[in-house]
Amino acid sequence: MVRLYRLLVLAQLRGQLQSPVSFGLDVLSTSLITITEFGAFVLVFGRFGSLAGWSLAQMMLLYGMVEFSFSLMDMIFAGFDPPVFAQYIRKGTLDQFLLRPGSLMLHILGSDLTLRRVGRLLLGLGILVYALFANPIFWTLEKALLLPMIVSSLVLYFGALFLCGATLMFWTIESTEAMNVLTYGGAYLMSYPMDIYSNWLRITFTFILPAALMNYYPALYILGKPDPFGLPAFMPFIAPLAAGAMFWAALEFWKFGLKHYQSTGS
Repeated sequence: MVRLYRLLVLAQLRGQLQSPVSFGLDVLSTSLITITEFGAFVLVFGRFGSLAGWSLAQMMLLYGMVEFSFSLMDMIFAGFDPPVFAQYIRKGTLDQFLLRPGSLMLHILGSDLTLRRVGRLLLGLGILVYALFANPIFWTLEKALLLPMIVSSLVLYFGALFLCGATLMFWTIESTEAMNVLTYGGAYLMSYPMDIYSNWLRITFTFILPAALMNYYPALYILGKPDPFGLPAFMPFIAPLAAGAMFWAALEFWKFGLKHYQSTGS
């Protein structure tokens, strides 16, 4: 299965690199999105100096973790992006995947590895690395081990949302905007500290959709900032469990949707 996935990915990479100029323009255009968003972020933030006790360098840690992790997930799970997956159903491509030997999920993962997003990925990594050096962090072994765990948890978290959104396309191939609120909108929400949101929104994105557990509480621990909401001290460390539980639930929902899938007939 690993060999099959590697072959699918290599075929994707060879196809995307056939036109170097087009590929370079794609990378540039996707990079400009991050540059524009982050530029606006810095300009607006510079007007106020700090936000709910968070400095620009501290905010960059939140932004960098989310941007890097989401871009990595978007490359890996691009085939499950609801608008992309809706096209697979509409055009009958999913039926072709079902007829092929091997795992259906593996074929979808290997069908659309979008290398052009590497620009956003590298920019997100650059912002994250800068934030780690710009903040006076007292590093310990726990903090050093926590950071890669958080990135992995964020990838699983956003991947679970993509998988849920793709599953919904089995019943309605047009309603993708609701999931965009949770994926792209959720990434934007997580780029800011939970301190600025109202109670109902903070509770929703902590205990129902555990977005705050993915980067806000780990960021508090890494930066040595106190928790303004007085939650238990283990909160920064449960992101892998929460992300794993979400991904497991998304897989079960996917299996349920697949059992009820009826071909479009195309």
